[in-house]
Amino acid sequence: MEVCAVKHAQGRHSPDRCVLGVRTVWRTVGDGEFFCPGCGGDRNYHRRTGRRRLVVLGVPLLPRGPVGPVVECTACGERYATDVLDHPTTTRFSAMLRDAVHTVALAVLAAGGTEAPTVRRAAVGAVRAAGFADCSEEQLVTLIEALAADTGRLPGRYPAPAVAGRDGFDPCGTALAIELHEALEPLAPHLAPAGRESILLQGARIALADGPYRPAEREVLATVGRALMICPEDTDRLLTAARTTPS
Repeated sequence: MEVCAVKHAQGRHSPDRCVLGVRTVWRTVGDGEFFCPGCGGDRNYHRRTGRRRLVVLGVPLLPRGPVGPVVECTACGERYATDVLDHPTTTRFSAMLRDAVHTVALAVLAAGGTEAPTVRRAAVGAVRAAGFADCSEEQLVTLIEALAADTGRLPGRYPAPAVAGRDGFDPCGTALAIELHEALEPLAPHLAPAGRESILLQGARIALADGPYRPAEREVLATVGRALMICPEDTDRLLTAARTTPS
């Protein structure tokens, strides 16, 4: 597609027969799906680069340098800087949010144990609400057992009983911290503060379902707060408020 940036001698805009101007010739170099800010939803895009030329009487003469790359929406035609692709699509965002809640629920269960039915029900409710509609208590317990047997993933274990959480789980070990950060850090920049707080509070309500926080659960929730870019003071405030606020 070619666009002339000047007017005719009579003052009318037209892409043809420019008296004098600059014309950009675009070339498509890639495509995909993105969240279009103009359309407000997921759309296909073309990734395009261009070259500008000085045009006299419709004839392209001197090159004026490259343009772009840009991202062009195939629906509305708007062009954006390539950093628009940093924003996840609606589909991807939903999956990230679902996985984040699931990971937080598993981490809290790993720290506090799965014996209490109220805790299991709270975890299942949070995970189902996030998008795993077929989640069950049995599935979560099986995952916890499998993860406990896999020393390379959460939950980790401290060899010293004095610093281990309930059932020997390590609530803030390297493996667990990596899992939480991998699930939460990419999501956090795309959430409003209230959204980040909501994920932390869901973990807090799971931990509180069978009574006050255990130290291991507090450590896990502190890690969740850090991964969500919530400052420690706000994390403490939210966890304290969760104890007195009905779920």
